[in-house]
Amino acid sequence: MKPTIVLGASPNPERYAHKAVLLLQKNGIETFPIGIKKGSINGLQIINGKPMLENIHTVTLYLGINAQQEYYNYLLDLNPKRVIFNPGTENNELQNILTQKGIECVEYCTLVMLSIGMF
Repeated sequence: MKPTIVLGASPNPERYAHKAVLLLQKNGIETFPIGIKKGSINGLQIINGKPMLENIHTVTLYLGINAQQEYYNYLLDLNPKRVIFNPGTENNELQNILTQKGIECVEYCTLVMLSIGMF
């Protein structure tokens, strides 16, 4: 399938990152929630830190632009096929860096993409 990291995952059910993890799971997509807060989402432990995971297809960002810079090298090392910039996470600098490395950048909402079958 499309193993996916939700970067900025939160145990708070009101957060869109939390909702994205649930919807990814519901769609049968292997999901890795990564965030700074401890907790779990529907039985998945939120991973703290920057674990090197292999064969990641998609990283969906739920981090504001000011929190993204510390993840630039991490994203490059993961070398996903695409990075989804959800509303409020748009970052031209990071998009340019990723695009130069051949990583597709998409500005869209993961929840909408999943809901309309274009994930």
